Amino acid sequence: MVLEFIFGKKKTAADVLRENKRNLDKAIRELDRERMGLQNQEKRIIADIKKMAKEGQMDAVKVMAKSLVRNRHAVTKMYGLKSQLQAVSLRMATLKSTQAMADAMKGATKAMRMMNKNLNMPQLTAIMREFERQNERMEMTSDMMGDMMDDAFEGEGEEEETDDLVNQVLDEIGLNMASIASAPAHKVAEQQQAAPVAVGMAEGGGGGGAAAASAPSEGGPGIDDDLQARLDNLRRG
Repeated sequence: MVLEFIFGKKKTAADVLRENKRNLDKAIRELDRERMGLQNQEKRIIADIKKMAKEGQMDAVKVMAKSLVRNRHAVTKMYGLKSQLQAVSLRMATLKSTQAMADAMKGATKAMRMMNKNLNMPQLTAIMREFERQNERMEMTSDMMGDMMDDAFEGEGEEEETDDLVNQVLDEIGLNMASIASAPAHKVAEQQQAAPVAVGMAEGGGGGGAAAASAPSEGGPGIDDDLQARLDNLRRG
């Protein structure tokens, strides 16, 4: 603190660049003022030359003409100096930007170093492996559930499709499921009613028994067998 009080605070690179750029801008402004003064003086010299030429003072005209030439050369040099100073100022601004970028990269590098130091690679590797394992397990479970649901709904679809085909065939032949379900009951009742008649006819004579025995073979059993065969084929198909 004592040294800073005696010799002043130590300047950083940014402070030095800022101060030098300020000096360059000041020098450029002074050159512009000098150039404008020389240009105004040039106008006065030209006016004096015209006046002396009209008066016939040729020696004075030559002297003033030399002064005008020197004045114009000075203006040209000032333009050159201004251009050089502007180039230096531009380089300093570029250097300042580069320094700012270097400081930013320095801070980023420090942060990255701290992050890499605190990063536990074995733990990170274990976490990634566990994540992959759990992800694969979840995918397998999802696939199994999907297959089970497909199998369950597929069975229901087959039953419905089978019933639709059966109803379609029955509609084509003019029947329905209710009539088919009641057909065996009617058949049993008809057989029970025909049994006493067959017994009586058997007691009456052999000829009547043969006729009664041959009667059922000409009726419904043939149709029922054909219908049952179609239903069996549909269910197997």
